Amino acid sequence: MATRENIARIQERIEAACRRAGRRPEDVRLVAVTKTVQPERIREAYDAGVRHFGENRVQEAQAKRAALADLPITWHLIGHLQSNKAKAAREIFQWVHSVDSLRIAERLEQAAQRSADRPSGQAPEQAPPVATARLPILIEVNLGAEATKSGIPESAAPELACQIGQLKTLDLCGLMLVPPYFEDPERSRPYFSRLRDLAKVIHSAGLPGVRMDELSMGMSHDFDVAVEEGATLIRVGTAIFGSRI
Repeated sequence: MATRENIARIQERIEAACRRAGRRPEDVRLVAVTKTVQPERIREAYDAGVRHFGENRVQEAQAKRAALADLPITWHLIGHLQSNKAKAAREIFQWVHSVDSLRIAERLEQAAQRSADRPSGQAPEQAPPVATARLPILIEVNLGAEATKSGIPESAAPELACQIGQLKTLDLCGLMLVPPYFEDPERSRPYFSRLRDLAKVIHSAGLPGVRMDELSMGMSHDFDVAVEEGATLIRVGTAIFGSRI
């Protein structure tokens, strides 16, 4: 019951933030962050109406996806992606928020190409097969220049967007941000507005194969502000499932 009540409160806060910003609540998707959360609690969140779930690690997501295979969940990778996990990520996730280099993007592209090049009738090395549809991805930008966080510098984002736009199986549709942590969520607002402005700059360049429709920003303590500044995907874990070690 607590999970259902928590989700209801979050939805109310999303709606209130949208009213303040003159936005439509349906344009904001709640991604429930399930790091260390057991499958039965994920089912509770699904039963409460959540359809998008985010995982930080590929290996943890593999086990959960298998345990929840009967649910039509949309899985988002929101943690740092190592290049040697790109093939598995392509198999598991319908979204990847955390692309921060051309190398990672190319590995995701190569994973799809290897699947497409497999001779007809040849069994894949492991199930499920790599998806060949265009994979929605976001570029992660490190606006706080924090050495402990992934993401590329703001100045490098337009060039990376141009390069990724040339890849055939990736759908670059926006940007992701993990700002510095502040107790006062209002201090995150300048970072959220900068990401929105950066998306506008990239959009205005008219790069082939590049859309800037999505902004993944805002977590449990600051998602209200992120929604006011244009977030379309908010990543919320603690406010749904409680504190985790």
